[in-house]
Amino acid sequence: MTTWTIHGEKLVDDTRRLKLSIASVELPDGVRFEQYVLRMPKAAMTVVVDDDHVLLIYRHRFILDQWVWELPGGYVDPDEAPELTAVREVEEETGWRPLSIEPFGTFQPITGSADFENLLFLAEGAEDTGRAADINETARVAWIPLAEIPERIERGEIPGAAAQVALFKLLATRKG
Repeated sequence: MTTWTIHGEKLVDDTRRLKLSIASVELPDGVRFEQYVLRMPKAAMTVVVDDDHVLLIYRHRFILDQWVWELPGGYVDPDEAPELTAVREVEEETGWRPLSIEPFGTFQPITGSADFENLLFLAEGAEDTGRAADINETARVAWIPLAEIPERIERGEIPGAAAQVALFKLLATRKG
């Protein structure tokens, strides 16, 4: 087994939510090249399930210039427990408070160029806090039937990797 050799990494930009650098890389066959590398803080997303429905937010993503359905979630603050991030983000983005929270897996969405660990959580049930969702995060909140999820993904309504990974995992675990 062989690995790529990193001869150095030069920082290009360092912000609160992203470090961009250029790595000098050598392949096992001796070919050298430069590769952009993104390093981002962890993010926590939550699948909130109640009976056969999942809580999703509808929002505009300016980078895609598209309205999409997503799971509530966000960056884990330094020194914050990811479970607390998950609960906080659900409340801020939906106005609902999870009744429970448990780890539901992790993944890296762009392994070829980014270190961006996504932490998934599962919440069974939620209570309405009576507070409105953050207008900067969410245009609409809805409990979507689980049976509609595959078709919504197929139509491109749920394009995000975190939502797709978590929702497909939920559907796979519920069938057994």
